Amino acid sequence: MTVNSLDTNWDAIVIGGGPAGSAASAILAEYGHRVLVLEREKFPRYHIGESLIPFTYQPLERLGLIPLMKSSGFVKKYSVVFISRSGKASEPFYFFNRYDRNSVAQTWQVLRSEFDQILMDNARCKGAHVIEEITVKELLRDNGRVVGVRAQRKSGEVVEFRAPITLDCSGKEAFSSVRNGWRMKDPYLNKVAVWTYYQGSKREPGIDEGATTVAYVPEKGWFWHIPQHNDMVSVGVVAEGKYLTRDGVREPEHIFKREIEQNAWIKDHLSVGQQVGPYFIINEYTHHARHCGSEGLLLVGDAFAFLDPVFSSGLMLALKSGTLAGEEVHKAIAEGDFSARRFEPYGRAMREGIENMRKLVYAFYNPDFSFKKVIDKYPEAAGEITDCLSGDVNKDFTPLWNKIREFVPLPENLPLGEPQSKEVACATAT
Repeated sequence: MTVNSLDTNWDAIVIGGGPAGSAASAILAEYGHRVLVLEREKFPRYHIGESLIPFTYQPLERLGLIPLMKSSGFVKKYSVVFISRSGKASEPFYFFNRYDRNSVAQTWQVLRSEFDQILMDNARCKGAHVIEEITVKELLRDNGRVVGVRAQRKSGEVVEFRAPITLDCSGKEAFSSVRNGWRMKDPYLNKVAVWTYYQGSKREPGIDEGATTVAYVPEKGWFWHIPQHNDMVSVGVVAEGKYLTRDGVREPEHIFKREIEQNAWIKDHLSVGQQVGPYFIINEYTHHARHCGSEGLLLVGDAFAFLDPVFSSGLMLALKSGTLAGEEVHKAIAEGDFSARRFEPYGRAMREGIENMRKLVYAFYNPDFSFKKVIDKYPEAAGEITDCLSGDVNKDFTPLWNKIREFVPLPENLPLGEPQSKEVACATAT
């Protein structure tokens, strides 16, 4: 397929070349569609969110990337472990106790600059046309229907591209959701994260080297500890802002160093090695879009919803929605139907998975909850919990939620995700 960077008409436009955008564009290009990806930054670029969970395997397999991942230098991940404030570790949740050891049960801890480059290169190899260092400024509309975008190149040149369908894969920036007034915070999950990197710090031996560790600090805060290749570790703390900034402490470095003292395991593991690079901070990052899209527009990945990262669901949901969106948009192009209603199943499927994971996150943050309490009373719940933690989220977890509600309340599903009707879109546009 021959494309020209000066072409202005495409089968599909993708805003953002991150995991969701690269996944969707790879699938569309594989089907032979003319796909344009507009990426604001120059890859490779830094990004947080480095841990894959088991059910990332399926979208990676669909993208043809499992052989490459298996031969990569990324640290292999077989489990998750939880650490009490005193430093006592739980028994590891080994994925191979539930899944096939040679496929789903082994996943990876990735360096996002490298992983995202792999995904983008895969999209390019399949035929997607990627323009980097170009910023989308506006959605183009015709009678309420999205028909393309207006963007600005690094040089300052303003250009327009048109397509019958635009996929917003802009990440947590949530380009369309913010401009359409669809973005909403989660009623409860609005935390603050502070993180940095260490080189040469302690790791667990053998098969546990690549485990994701969740280590508790007071008031249901927690550290993540994610081993990476080149002897690097990503480590950060998540909690309510009022807790992290108590006594007027506001500098990310000071917050981080104080919280190290709140967990014996973290303190021990960071007692050797060296902190490298800056300290990062991000506020109130859980959000949802009221709609999955409108006529000519589909929201994908973090642009649709982003959950608190305690269970590392971000990359799984991004790749899952990217591959699902690619398949659904392929059908839309083949049938010439870009109406909002045709994406209702996509919106419902993504919200089902998000709501299941969201319930488990809510339970985690309740001070009266622990996995051990639930499993001690209901041993069969261990498998159900592992399924949800692993990303097998599109299934009926009603029996599990009924068990957990005996210990803590759980939220009702948010009434979100349906596409916006054309009539409402027209009214909003005018």
